[in-house]
Amino acid sequence: MPYTEQLISENGKPRAARTDRLVWDDARVFLAVARAGSLSGAADLLGGGVATMSRRVGRMESALGVPLFVRHQTGYRLTDEGEKLLPKAEALEEAVLSLSAQAHMGMEVAGRVRLATAENLANPVIIPALSPLLERHPRLSVDIVTDVATVNLHRRDADLAVRMVRPERGNVTVRHIGTLGFGLYGSPGYVAARKAGPDAAALDHDRFIGWSEGQSHLPAAQWMERSLRGRQPELTTTTLAGQLSAAKAGLGLAPLPHFLGREAGLIQLPVTLAIDQPIWLVIHADLVASRRVRVVADHLATVIAEQRARLSPSD
Repeated sequence: MPYTEQLISENGKPRAARTDRLVWDDARVFLAVARAGSLSGAADLLGGGVATMSRRVGRMESALGVPLFVRHQTGYRLTDEGEKLLPKAEALEEAVLSLSAQAHMGMEVAGRVRLATAENLANPVIIPALSPLLERHPRLSVDIVTDVATVNLHRRDADLAVRMVRPERGNVTVRHIGTLGFGLYGSPGYVAARKAGPDAAALDHDRFIGWSEGQSHLPAAQWMERSLRGRQPELTTTTLAGQLSAAKAGLGLAPLPHFLGREAGLIQLPVTLAIDQPIWLVIHADLVASRRVRVVADHLATVIAEQRARLSPSD
């Protein structure tokens, strides 16, 4: 069924129906189905019926002229066209929520917001930038949890999160707010004493600082495994802070976020790692309309945007 909008002329007679108007409620259903992976899951998220979810997805597909989902017995999966539309729908959702927040600007913000994020973002980036937010809203408090491995937004362990891995499923809204750039760094003394050249092949002669086995899924750990080709790093740690400390001590080379390596006085080698990570702002869907959560979320998005050059330098 295509999108139709019955228009009434000034004399009260019907005018030609329009078929090019998108309806925000249908975009909400599209996002809910994409996040839940099924019509029933979307119905649970939005509080509607399965038939309504199906009808609105079909209406949106007819309006756009492309299939948005592949239907399987196990659920709904985005098509290539749906994947391309997803970030635009998320941007539309963000705009609607921001408009709602602006409409309530005069309302007092009070209460506690629980934020889950990585320690390497919390300590040097997020916490130093909270002062203006808390000064504007003296009755607001923020609880920061950096043990993200144990935090689950679906269980309401936190209200929102800033993380480098995008959730694929669940009752959450997702927004891309920045990029964390990585480079290969060593201490000035270590780099000066290197016998190898700076090209990737010469890294066979270097010592490396890597992640312990429990963090082998991280992009930096996977890059090191590919680069060392079976050779073990001389030192492994379970924290980025430990790797930074080891690199500063001249124990070897480590793939580190640019801002941590540069601000520690380390030297970047001209090696392309291709492991830059997107930064995602994730909010529990039940809380997207919460005033206290929205002001914290918007502040975090602004902080990351303002520090874009620091987090992912163009050079």
